[in-house]
Amino acid sequence: MNDLVFYTNPQSRGRIAHWMMEETGLPYETVWLEFGPAMKSSEYLSVNPMGKVPALKHGSVVVTEAAAICAYLADRFPQSNLIPPAGHPARAAYFRWMFFAAGPVEQAVTAKAMGWQVPEDKSGFVGFGSYNAVINAVETALLPGPYICGDQFTAADVYVGSQLGWGMMFGTIEKRPVFEAYVARLYAHPAAQQCNRLNDDYLKSRKP
Repeated sequence: MNDLVFYTNPQSRGRIAHWMMEETGLPYETVWLEFGPAMKSSEYLSVNPMGKVPALKHGSVVVTEAAAICAYLADRFPQSNLIPPAGHPARAAYFRWMFFAAGPVEQAVTAKAMGWQVPEDKSGFVGFGSYNAVINAVETALLPGPYICGDQFTAADVYVGSQLGWGMMFGTIEKRPVFEAYVARLYAHPAAQQCNRLNDDYLKSRKP
C-alpha cells in the first residue's frame, strides 16, 4: 500500500497535480473518480468536503487544491529539487508566482470565461484587478526565462505552465510567443508526457 493516494479525474484540474506527482518520481496510488455521485459519496466527502478533485492523502494527512498539492509535495520531498532552497532569492519568486497563478490568474481567467465584466472604476475591489494586468504581469515574469524562478524548474512551473497551457488551448488566455515557448519547454518534460499518457489511457479505457 502506498503512503501517497491521489484522487483525480482526467478532465479536471487534477491533471496539474498529477503532473506534479510524476515530477516527484515517488510511488503513488491513483484513484480515478467520475463527476457526479462518486465525488459526492460520503466516502470521498470524508477526504474532500468540497466533493471535487484533486485531493491527496499522505498517510494521515489530506491536501486538496492543485496549487496546494504542488506546494506540499515540493516542500515535503525536497530531494525532488522542485523548490528553491531556503534562503535562496528564487524561493521568493517561487511562492510569489505559484500563488499569483492560483489567485489572480485563476480569477481573471474564470471571469473572462464566464463573461463577467469588472467596471474599470471597480477593479480595485477584485483581487486580480484586470485581465490584461494579470496576463501582462505573467509575461513580464517569464521574459528572463527559462523558468518562472529563473534557471531552476520548480513546482511553480508545473502550476503556472498548466494554467497557461490550458488557457491557450481553450482560448481563455491569449497566445503570446513567450507563453507558447515556455509551455512547449515544460510539456517536453518526461513527467508531463507521462502524466498525459496516464490520463489519456484512462479516458480511452472508459469509453464503451
